[in-house]
Amino acid sequence: MSEASETPFHEIESAIEYINLLLDAAQDAQRQVEGDLLLAIEPEHQRRRQGLQLVVHKLTQLASYLSTSRRILGDLRMLRRVLTSESKTLETTSV
Repeated sequence: MSEASETPFHEIESAIEYINLLLDAAQDAQRQVEGDLLLAIEPEHQRRRQGLQLVVHKLTQLASYLSTSRRILGDLRMLRRVLTSESKTLETTSV
């Protein structure tokens, strides 16, 4: 086997699956932190509340980046299919 096919993400589909798992984990973490944020309402917890708000912001940002990555991988998968079918069509017409 070639070295490229031995990597964990040798297929675009594998990378898409991994990104989906990461996105689910980020969204779960965000929900959990939002719950913690609701509990930190007392004035003495203001610094904790600010920290949790920053964590929610960063998790939202991460989820956005992961969604964008998933769309890009989907585009690459589609382009691969188009190019593969075109090359097969060219091979058939050349023969």
